[in-house]
Amino acid sequence: MKAWIPHEHGRSMLGDIPDGVTVQCAPGPDQLPSEPAGVRFWVPPFLAPAEVVGLAAELPDLRVVQLLTAGAEVWADRLPDGVLLCDARGVHDSPTAEWVVAAILAQLRAFPLFARVQPRHEWAYAEATPTDELFGKRVLIVGAGSVGAALVARLLPFEVELTLVARTARPAEGVHGVAELPGLLPSADIVVLLVPLTDLTRGLVDARFLAAMRDGALLVNAARGPVADTDALVAELTTGRLVAALDVTDPEPLPAGHPLWDLPNVLITPHVGGSVRGLLPRAYRLAGEQLRRLVAGEPLINEVVDGY
Repeated sequence: MKAWIPHEHGRSMLGDIPDGVTVQCAPGPDQLPSEPAGVRFWVPPFLAPAEVVGLAAELPDLRVVQLLTAGAEVWADRLPDGVLLCDARGVHDSPTAEWVVAAILAQLRAFPLFARVQPRHEWAYAEATPTDELFGKRVLIVGAGSVGAALVARLLPFEVELTLVARTARPAEGVHGVAELPGLLPSADIVVLLVPLTDLTRGLVDARFLAAMRDGALLVNAARGPVADTDALVAELTTGRLVAALDVTDPEPLPAGHPLWDLPNVLITPHVGGSVRGLLPRAYRLAGEQLRRLVAGEPLINEVVDGY
């Protein structure tokens, strides 16, 4: 059998390759290393565009698609029957949680302002102080999966008050359901989005959601751009009532001239939450384990069901 991976240097990161498996590098649909027949395990490129999904239909022996991303919205329900889709749950927990903490601190402590005035050699103490602080804040985390758990661990030392929300409530774990959001939003100082993009979460953050947030609250989107309605986001943020930190946008990349770029209360990063040096070693360790499970006839982990 053949296994296709998108990086030549990924071979050494997979670990032990089972007997009878040939690993080949397939950087994209236009750079295939061999005939499609015999490919049973495919690792597509990181953040592959939607058109890459079509290659799956051309691989007659394909059994597993192992993503390098935690989000599977581009792939869910678009693969041929009999092909198992697995995401990279766990791979991005630490870097994404780090980005969220960094974004929160940057906005609360006015780092974007300092970055703007530094080229002008301005000492903006009077303009910026007193800044806000993270200590004692009420943080609402919408998305209680593995990234949410990693974020909780990193926020607890700041002595914040944490509330978690999942698709359905888990009372034994103290996790609220999405239906409870209207009652939770008004008391949150910081709202963090960590949900996958599905039919249920698309447009979750709409005008009503934003209106329910308290004055001066910070919205942090480390999920996917379409989780938030962009028009509603622009309308609310333009008033200056809320603050935002966005690692993802809709559309993405955010085009030049889009109004979000010029809002002084918005921090934008170009979807870099999981793009760290440790990404590929972690992702290929997972891919290698999955490949060995497939060959051994063992159940694979991280199977995507209903977009999750």
